[in-house]
Amino acid sequence: MRRRYHARMTERATIDEALQMLLRPGEFKDYGPNGLQVEGRAEVRRIASGVTASLAFIEAAIADGADTLLVHHGLFWRGQDGRLTGWLKQRVALLMAHGVNLFAYHLPLDAHAELGNNAQFGLRLGLVADGRFGDQALGFIGPSPADVLGCDDLASVLARTLGRVPVVVPGDGRPLRRAAWCTGGAQGFFEPAIAAGADVFITGEISEPQAHLARETGVAFLACGHHASERYGAPAVAAHIAARFGLEHRFIEVDNPA
Repeated sequence: MRRRYHARMTERATIDEALQMLLRPGEFKDYGPNGLQVEGRAEVRRIASGVTASLAFIEAAIADGADTLLVHHGLFWRGQDGRLTGWLKQRVALLMAHGVNLFAYHLPLDAHAELGNNAQFGLRLGLVADGRFGDQALGFIGPSPADVLGCDDLASVLARTLGRVPVVVPGDGRPLRRAAWCTGGAQGFFEPAIAAGADVFITGEISEPQAHLARETGVAFLACGHHASERYGAPAVAAHIAARFGLEHRFIEVDNPA
């Protein structure tokens, strides 16, 4: 049964404007549309945040009484067929049948200096950026935590924080004085991280070339999961918006091994 809440109400257009001003999507070249992807009811009372607008997330959010969803991975991507059939039709039909709004922010949600995926991920690891690197300055770099002396220490911190054991390519064993990170599928940022002076690079995924680069350059590489590394930006932004307008908010986790 869909739950009913008696929270304050704010117009969808007001939420839309606040998110646009906060995340500034117009400043990014992205893989798909950022902002309102599915228009539901005009009045917003309860926000559900999540990593991906999967069917399981949409169903759980509706069951929890949400009228507005905020995610990192939305429904529409560049090069996609675009026809509302199959899995895409199922998701959109469910949203529209219940009048639920869907907001999705991809790269803008990665990049935000305080509430974004990279900032919130770093916060949980004790990492504070003092610089940026890579395409559109999406990568973060800063001093490693004082208690992290090597890859084993860092891998332990990641495992405790994320609840999963990272893939580790240890490099040459140098002290990890400078850490670079970029959540999700940012393995292609490894070379820019090396050029920026990193001793270790942390991201979500690893592909075949990164192991060789780590061994040949001596810079360590740790991959801790795409989904696992991107669980923090959407709820931080949604909580910020909810607090600003007196709305209710809940983060809904849908497990993903990726």
